[in-house]
Formats: sequence, C-alpha cells, structure tokens
Amino acid sequence: MNAFQERRKRLADTLAPAGLAMAVFEDTEGRRDPSIRYFTGQPSDALLFIAANGKSILVAWDVNMAAAMASVDKIEAYTDFGRSPYKAVSGALKALGTPTGSKVDLPAATPYPMYLRYVEENPDYDFICSEDGTSKTAADMRAVKDADELAIYRTVSEITDRVMDAVEMGVKKGELRTEADVALFIERALRERDCESTGFDTIAAGPSRSFGIHAFPSYTAAPFAAEGLSILDFGLKYKGYTSDVTMTFVRGSLTGKREEMVALVERAYKEAVAMCAPGVKSRDVALRVDAIFSEKGYAMPHGLGHGVGLEAHEMPAVRSREDNTWVLAPGHIITIEPGLYDPEAGGVRLENDVLITDKGHEVLTHSRIVYL
Repeated sequence: MNAFQERRKRLADTLAPAGLAMAVFEDTEGRRDPSIRYFTGQPSDALLFIAANGKSILVAWDVNMAAAMASVDKIEAYTDFGRSPYKAVSGALKALGTPTGSKVDLPAATPYPMYLRYVEENPDYDFICSEDGTSKTAADMRAVKDADELAIYRTVSEITDRVMDAVEMGVKKGELRTEADVALFIERALRERDCESTGFDTIAAGPSRSFGIHAFPSYTAAPFAAEGLSILDFGLKYKGYTSDVTMTFVRGSLTGKREEMVALVERAYKEAVAMCAPGVKSRDVALRVDAIFSEKGYAMPHGLGHGVGLEAHEMPAVRSREDNTWVLAPGHIITIEPGLYDPEAGGVRLENDVLITDKGHEVLTHSRIVYL
C-alpha cells in the first residue's frame, strides 16, 4: 500500500461511523483544494470520490496528466460526463455501487446554488455540506506529515537554504540591487533546482516599503537592501509542498526604534522556537511573543505562524486568538515568524519552518537577519 492508498483508507475509515457512503473533493478554478493531490498525487483540476469501502474514482480534466501522476483506483475523463460536476457525481455514485438513500458529503466550499443542483439531479441521495465534514477531516490529516511528506520537506528545506545563501551573496556582491532583481533571481533559481514554483508571490520589500506586513505590490523596481530594513518573504514548492521563510536585511547602523525592533524580533523568535514541543498549546507560544512585544509597547499585527504543506497556510494555527485550540504534535510543520512594522523605521520579520518531533522540535530552514 503506497502513501496515497493509506491516506485514502484513513479517510474512508471515517465515513461509515459518520453515516456517510461517499466523500466528494473538488479542485477546480475558484474552488482549489490540494487535498486531491494529498490523496492521489493529481496536481489540480479534478473531482475525487472516495467511498466508505475505500474505493476511489478520479475524474480529471487532463487524463493524460492523471495517468502519469495520479495513484488512484480508477481514472475517468471529465469530458465523459459532459464536463458537468453533477453528471460526474451521478456517474461516481453508480460506479461505486452507492445504495440509494445514502448520505454523500460535499466539499465545505460548495456554493449553495451548486448544492441545490446536486440535490435536484440526484434526488435518490442525501447530500451533506458542512464545515465539520470530510473537508475538515482531510485538513486535519494534512496537518500531521507522514514519512513521505517529511522526506519531501527535508529536500525543499535544503533547496530553500541554498537559495537564501545565494540571495545573500548576490546582495553582498551588489548583483541584486532591486526588489525585482531578488524576486526574479529566486524564480530562476527554483526552476534550476527542480522546484515547481514559488509557494506564493515572493514579497521583496526594500526600506521604502518594508513597513507593510505583506507589501503591495509584492515587489517593484525599488531598491532592495539599501539603507534601512528590507524584508524578503518567499517559499519554494517542491513536489507540491512549499517552504515559507522570511529574511530581513539590515544596512547601516542600528539605532533608536530600528535597533529595538530588531532586537525584540530576534528575542521573540528564539523564545518561540524554544517552546515548540509536542503537547504545547500553539496559542501559548503566540501569547509569549505578544508579551515580549507588549513589554516595550509594541504589538504584532499578525499571527505568530501557521502550518505549511500543500498550501502555504494550513493547520495547525499558531496565533493568540481565543478560538485557537491547537496542541502541537509530532509531524506538525509550522512557521514561527514574529515581526514588527513601523511607517518610519520600516519592518523586520524572521521566519523559519519548524518540525515538531517526538522529543521537541527541529528547525528545518535556516533563515536569518542579515547585517550588511
């Protein structure tokens, strides 16, 4: 049994106890869900049906790509169903031998008009659409990385480290002078290292724009790593999984507010990483960072971190909000990314990817604050 089969079996085993005969997953334009890649290896544009007995059908837009990349019991072409998701569901119910009257779980992101169409075109079945359904089950499964995923993460982390080293060298040599220089250098470097893409739009914000959490636009022709504080936030996607790191470049002498902000972020980062261990509430880690900043009159305007995986932002949450009930567990990969921002002083953020292990944690990437 390969990793994809094992994941589908784990999902299928949750269906019957919940009274469900089949779960539907959709990855289409406007409703992207990388859970299909998690369960099959198919990168995008497909419908996936998993029955309570473990059988599965992938209805793919590109059957040639699916045949090459997907691991699933059966592959069907979307065109065979008139490119209609409703007919595809009807076909899957029949092919999987789903008894009439059975409950079928739709993706949580299904719009209400689509839900009504599913009901109208398949009146012999009971369709369910809930935030607590199989979409959430899949997200919770994805939060804990298995051995295959951990192997991918060790590779993408190593590649990310090499690219960070190359960026730092290029900045120090004066070869990367603008935000666009840095962002486009990363784009070329990742392709040369067998990565698929960036995990999200690279944020390269020089001293004139680093005051923003996520500068907009994400990069321009403005100077980078000039006098002051510059932020570089990027991720590399390898075999579907993305890293997520942030470097801060400091040029010139540090005094006043800049000096205090940089020192606080470095302290917050070190203390937060040190707290990462199984059984620790992720909210407690975030609250500790909030306390460090508030001692000096600062407040961080974003969460401390988040899980990473097939998406740049996954579970578990790492934030101080009261609704955060996540407890860190072995296999979680989270970001720790404290940051402070000021309209005049600029911004500073430090972010790395941290694996929770049986005994504590392992820092997978090696981002840093670069002093020029």
